Amino acid sequence: MENQKLPNATAVLVLGILSILTCCCYGVVGLALGIIGLVLASKDMKLYRETPEKFSNFQNLNVGKILSIIGVVLNALSLIYFIAIISMIGLGALQDPALLQEKIRQMQGL
Repeated sequence: MENQKLPNATAVLVLGILSILTCCCYGVVGLALGIIGLVLASKDMKLYRETPEKFSNFQNLNVGKILSIIGVVLNALSLIYFIAIISMIGLGALQDPALLQEKIRQMQGL
């Protein structure tokens, strides 16, 4: 019997890579991509555990799962960072450059 490929292994790999690449997009886009990658990886892991000899691309799935985990962590940290900045400076200051400069000076103690 010929080895089959896991149905979502390539998709998990692509989603893991994209979740890392999009960690600068305020953490929301990459977080969603990473979570979707982890859900698809868990489905394929379950399928692989039932009959491991039947599938050939487990390495892609495993690497994609690891990349998705890294992407979720990076995006969560990025999201926490942006929330902290908005709470310290305020949303109004981010929209007004003069007010933003004043807030930064206040934070530096000048």
